[in-house]
Amino acid sequence: MEIDLNADLGEGCGADEALLGLVTSANIACGWHAGGAQAMRDCVRWAVSRNVSIGAHPSFHDPENFGRKEMDLPAGEIYAGVLYQLGALSAIAQAEGGRIAHVKPHGALYNQAARDARIADAVVAAVHDFDPSVAVFGLAGSGFVAAARRAGLAAVEEVFADRGYRADGSLVPRGEPGALVDDEAAMLARTLEMVRDRRVRAVTGEWVALNAQTVCLHGDGPHALAFARRLRDALEQAGVTLLAPGTTHV
Repeated sequence: MEIDLNADLGEGCGADEALLGLVTSANIACGWHAGGAQAMRDCVRWAVSRNVSIGAHPSFHDPENFGRKEMDLPAGEIYAGVLYQLGALSAIAQAEGGRIAHVKPHGALYNQAARDARIADAVVAAVHDFDPSVAVFGLAGSGFVAAARRAGLAAVEEVFADRGYRADGSLVPRGEPGALVDDEAAMLARTLEMVRDRRVRAVTGEWVALNAQTVCLHGDGPHALAFARRLRDALEQAGVTLLAPGTTHV
């Protein structure tokens, strides 16, 4: 079994450099919800030095709400905003000897793209026009994954160790009961279930089938680094190889 372990970085958690020693892919904030030029450069440098796959983590322009406020914007504006953020991170990555390998939308942009074809197509078009060899990370089984594949992009299906699922495979919105899983033992058990058995228990009790290709480790929690170590150890002990998408195990 193989799985990618990714983390959202450049968001001010203070543990980015240490997390890059534990994950195989990094989603770097592009300044619109968190981070900025220096944070992007630091994360890129650390990722390059550790041979971690570099990803862009674009969002709506919403620093006040950490990119988590849903927005109803014209498709052209979403396209331009994503392309703008990819360009900024790409310039920094190129200067540091790296390149963007994947794109994972952040927050509200991620969730809206998962269920709204118009938004999904706008994000996919921006990624495709930036570089059609770049992959996208999206919620497993979502419309965003389907839109990327229709456009000829590689799509990597993502699951979450610390988020609750609905019976339709969508995430329970933050602020609703069951949205976040706080117990570390439960997070470890559900992650192994998702990776090995391709399923997760919904908050309403049903089993939900999913194709786990990358596991998101949120880096902004108070115990993120300690949990990252535990999760990586648990996966390796279960015989799972940690590998970024598109790379070959040596």
